[in-house]
Formats: sequence, C-alpha cells, structure tokens
Amino acid sequence: MKVYMETLGCPKNFNDTQVAKGILQESGIDITDSIEQSDVIILNTCGFINDAKKESIERIFELAEYKVYGKSLIVSGCLSQRYSSDLVLEMPEVDCFLGVNEYKKLPEILENLDQVSKNQVMECPDDILEKLPRVLENNPYTATLKIAEGCDNRCAYCVIPDIRGHFRSKRREDVIDEAKWLASRGCKELILIAQDVTLYGKDIYGKLALPELLKELCNINGIRWIRLMYCYEDRITDELIEVMASEEKICHYIDIPIQHSSDSVLKAMRRRSTEKSIRETITKLKSAIPDIHIRTTLITGFPGETEEDFECLLDFVDEIKFDRLGVFAYSQEENTPAGEMENQIKQDIKDQRVDAIMRRQLDISLEGNKQKIGEILEVLVEEQDETGSYIGRTKYDAPEIDNSVIFDSQRELKPGMIVKVKILDAFDYDLTGMEV
Repeated sequence: MKVYMETLGCPKNFNDTQVAKGILQESGIDITDSIEQSDVIILNTCGFINDAKKESIERIFELAEYKVYGKSLIVSGCLSQRYSSDLVLEMPEVDCFLGVNEYKKLPEILENLDQVSKNQVMECPDDILEKLPRVLENNPYTATLKIAEGCDNRCAYCVIPDIRGHFRSKRREDVIDEAKWLASRGCKELILIAQDVTLYGKDIYGKLALPELLKELCNINGIRWIRLMYCYEDRITDELIEVMASEEKICHYIDIPIQHSSDSVLKAMRRRSTEKSIRETITKLKSAIPDIHIRTTLITGFPGETEEDFECLLDFVDEIKFDRLGVFAYSQEENTPAGEMENQIKQDIKDQRVDAIMRRQLDISLEGNKQKIGEILEVLVEEQDETGSYIGRTKYDAPEIDNSVIFDSQRELKPGMIVKVKILDAFDYDLTGMEV
C-alpha cells in the first residue's frame, strides 16, 4: 500500500504530517510523493478561519475526483475535528474522517479501511507528546520542533482550544532528544512552535520553563539557529529576554502576535495584554537586543472596532515599525464569543483596513531593508533559481512568511549551507547581494 499525504494550514499542521508519515513508515506502509501512484490519499486540513475552511473543502472535492481510479480518501486535522458530524453527512466521497493528532490509529485504519467507521474523531490525545517517529521533508536543514499542544488562552475569536484541547507541554527530555535527532539528520535551524511557546512547562514543571529549555537546546552540536514563534507578550519575561540576548544560537527574532493595540479592542478580544504592556515588552527587547527583529500578527475589523480604534492601530504600526507584520480581516466564527457579538463590521470595511495597514507596512519594510545595504549577513541557502542566483534567508527571517535574500556566488552552493552575503540592494520584502 502506498499513501500520499498533503497538508494545508500552519507549520503545526506540517509538523503533524511529518509525524503521521513517520508512524506509517514505521508500520511498513510506503509514503509516496506521487498522488497518481498512491492507493490512499490523506489530506491534513485547516479549519481555523473561514478562508482556511473554504480552501480545505475545495481541496477535498478536488482530491475526491481521484476516487474514480480506485483510491481511498482520508481527511484529517482541524476541519475534521471541528465539523466531524457535518462532514460525514455532507461528504460521502470521503472514506474516513480523522481528528487532530489521531495519527497513531492510521496503520490500523488503513488495514481495515472497508470496515472502519467514517468518523474516527476522538478527544485530543495526550500521547501525541510522547516520542514518535517522524519523516522530514526535502529540506532537513530547517525543522519545526513542537514543544506543546493545545491552548488555554480562550481568546474571544479563536476556536483552537476546542479543536486541539487544553495546553500541555512535551517533557523537556523528549524535546531535547527530538532536537538531537534532528541535528543528526542535518538540521541547522530549529523553529520552536506551539499555540503558546512562552507558556512552555507551566503545566508540568509549575513555572515558565522556556528559558531553561532554550539553554539546553543551545548545547546541541550542529544546531546553528533557534527561532521562537507564537510568543504571548505577557509571558515574555526578563529571564527569557536575558537568555535570548546571551545565547549566540538564538536568533534575534521573535514572533509576538499582539492582534491589536487599542485597549478596548484587546479587552473585547479577551487578551491579557494592554497597549502599555506591549510597549514595555518591545522596549525591553530592543534595549537588551538592539538588532532584534520583531514579527507580529494583527486582526482588524474585530466586532465593535471603531474608526478611532483602527487609527490607534495604524499609528501604533507607524510608531513601533515592526520588522515583519501580517494582518488578517476578522473572521466571524461560530461557537466563539466574538461570533455572537453585536456590531459586526462589514467585510468591505475590514478589507479596506487590512489594505491600509499593509500599505503602511510596505514603506516600513522597505525602510528597514535599505538600512541593511552594505552589511554582511549570514544567509541560509534554500534554493537556486533558473538564472543561477541563490535564494536564502537571514536569521531575521522565518521560512515561507518572511523576507528572502537573492544573491550570487562564485562557487557552487547547496541548500542548508550558511554563508556570508554582502547586501547590495533592497526592495520591499527582499534583499539582493553577493557572497563574500
């Protein structure tokens, strides 16, 4: 039997797929990159916001067309977990729906696919935090490292706690073992992920244990960069900042999704941060780590967001000058407090506000990039384009979402190499240069 797996959504989903492939491979099932050669197709879906749900549903129907060739179709992930009973009725084309992190059941399900119930969704298991096999993609030099699952924050707009369950940390020794395994396979960049990376350890060690974990990860041979994603502002402690500043391997980069800057909107969102606390944390980070690059994510058009609230956010973006920024129009989700709120904002207004912020950020990004002209930066090589130039990233950029460096070299380079590049020119979201 050959299985083809496809993934939609966030890096956490891609991490889950790698684990699923590892479980299948360990049980003797072949993994193929060719959908035509497969016997079973598995789609790992996203169901976080409306656009993601639409993309997942459209892809399910596209993949269902392969059933005429005798292939089976399994749908897993967040969409399945969230809408299992509805999907079973509305999508008879799908042979089985599997919930979030139910991948340990896959070998048995595949063996008995004709007899299994279409709906295999269960409670989010805790055993997904145990040591599990994993299959890396074609770029093992960069790998995510999931250190926790679930979320306890209960933001008013978010369904993640209902989909992925309560927050639970992976044991430190298991995290370290996985990181060492990744390093042994050529990984140079570890990207720490969770729904809330900064809460790591609170549930099992009784304290915020991310700083201690980072120190141990920094001792692993072969790892060059360690990157922090999904950090909650109110849990960025002085201890964490000190470790980031003192440990050479930790990238001077941090992802802090603040969502908004208006206190009234933050309160309505059920966020613990305030404009004052966000400012104070950013000031501490920049003071301790002068070259820190801060990525944030914003939501505009949240129910009740006034024009004054929006102008406050726009001015905040202008003043802080985030190095990396993404913004989403609020998505009204069922079974969330925000979804039931009055004063829902029209889609065209939400879209206009998104555009206004991104236009402002375009200028900020270009300004920041121009300041790098003449600098020599370390760049992780990712690929070579059709012209012979190389494309890579600095330690200030996460894969897929941030800036790239396009550069030339007088020697042949391979993906995963980290080289020094002199920056010669700058654009809105990219840099160009030459290896030195």
